[in-house]
Amino acid sequence: QLQLLESGGGLVQPGGSLRLSCVASGTFFSITYMGWYRQAPGKQRELVAIMSSSGDTNVADSVKGRFTISRDNAKNTGFLQMNSLKPEDTAVYYCGAGLRVRFGDSSNHYWGQGTQVTVSS
Repeated sequence: QLQLLESGGGLVQPGGSLRLSCVASGTFFSITYMGWYRQAPGKQRELVAIMSSSGDTNVADSVKGRFTISRDNAKNTGFLQMNSLKPEDTAVYYCGAGLRVRFGDSSNHYWGQGTQVTVSS
């Protein structure tokens, strides 16, 4: 069974840092992309940052310069380093990834269960 398992959320003061991790588990051929999304109460889920299999990244303007996305391909793990956190960064953060089960298959999107990030003094 393919799963994305997130960790690293929590409560942090404004200006603090957190590092989120997302591990893709199960049997699959490749990860085509891995990204981080967030959803604040009463708002739609939005893209925070995404990285392709070739390493190209796209980062939302609201977090540019503060958040960094990275991957450890050998461990099928993605990371989101969040620095200089602000109260408006408070949300449930979701890992989303495109996984190709077998060579030649199309990529299907999978979601993690989400991890709460709360920025408050």
